Amino acid sequence: MAVEVKELLEAGVHFGHLTRKWDPNMAPYVYMERNGIHIINLYKTAAKIEEAGDALAKIANSGRKILFVATKKQAKDIVAEKAGSINMPYITERWPGGMLTNFVTIRKAVKKMATIDRMKKDGTFLTLSKKERLQVDRLRSKLEKNLGSITDMTRLPGALFVVDIKREHIAIKEAQKLNIPIFAMVDTNSDPRQVDYVIPANDDASKSIDKILSHVTSAISQGLAERKADKDAAASAKAEAPKAKAAPAPKATAEEEE
Repeated sequence: MAVEVKELLEAGVHFGHLTRKWDPNMAPYVYMERNGIHIINLYKTAAKIEEAGDALAKIANSGRKILFVATKKQAKDIVAEKAGSINMPYITERWPGGMLTNFVTIRKAVKKMATIDRMKKDGTFLTLSKKERLQVDRLRSKLEKNLGSITDMTRLPGALFVVDIKREHIAIKEAQKLNIPIFAMVDTNSDPRQVDYVIPANDDASKSIDKILSHVTSAISQGLAERKADKDAAASAKAEAPKAKAAPAPKATAEEEE
């Protein structure tokens, strides 16, 4: 997955924060300062995108889910679109406290959605009073808004991908507590030591977020495709196995029997 520095430059990935707001731990990824703003070294960004992409592809290939987290306005729609396109879970509304550390409770809330849906299918919903139906509908809408994108996540994710680690600090802390690998776009105002796979990049501009997410989801998609190809090959080999049984040995001739 070759990443061109020119395309990162055109997307504005290199624009960091004001120099007075920087985190000194980002120094290795800063190229220079221009007009009071730190400029990110895009050669390092390109290398880090490829490194993160390879690791994410392996996780996807193993069958584990990658949870995307981005609740800031300019990232929400991009993350929902990109993560949704590869069937990965995402959180773009408020991070539900205990999403990872209290996953059992979160799963119960998701199951509540399924229960309400069953009630509507089997007619039980119609037996409720008008007031009760209204309450159930409101609950269903609230659950859908906050947890709708993680309905297929039946176990803890294999990794977390975060846009803006300062904003999503609760998610970062929960992942750290459970030793879940953290991949993230890290701007010059954040501490990269909190992240396992750092992608130094402008995490405020939608064009920059879109460009990074495109590369990341492309790598994951490749991992998923390899997994499918391996499974198909295994299934094909299994189907061919009975045909490959040795043919019965020829009967001995009368001469041989003597």
